[in-house]
Amino acid sequence: MSLNAAVLRESLELVAQREPLITKRFYEILFDRYPQVQPLFSRNAPERQQKMLQDAIVAVVEHVEDSEWLKQNLTAIGSKHVDYGVTPEMYGWVGASLLATLAEIAGPAWTAEVEKAWTDAYGAISGLMIEGAKAS
Repeated sequence: MSLNAAVLRESLELVAQREPLITKRFYEILFDRYPQVQPLFSRNAPERQQKMLQDAIVAVVEHVEDSEWLKQNLTAIGSKHVDYGVTPEMYGWVGASLLATLAEIAGPAWTAEVEKAWTDAYGAISGLMIEGAKAS
């Protein structure tokens, strides 16, 4: 897995400086575009859900060069998400909403290079999660 770790880290740092809790905006975009997924998130208070996702994004970016960590953790998360009612189709919805969120917050700093780095990273992340889901 060859991901652009430097661009991912720099862009996440920039986005987090502009909007410390990027996941609040992410869920607004996700629920606006795909309202049918909102019931899947009723297990946790919105603030807790936002923090869990924010922590997961940070952890993945911190470990982006550690393919064994990514495989072990992301396949496990994907397996758990089956129990929450997540389907493979929804990973695309989440990816589109995440990229839209990052692009919106990054503004002019959202370059073609940054978009490619995040698109590649999300493809790898969702691929591992779907692999975990299929194995469960």
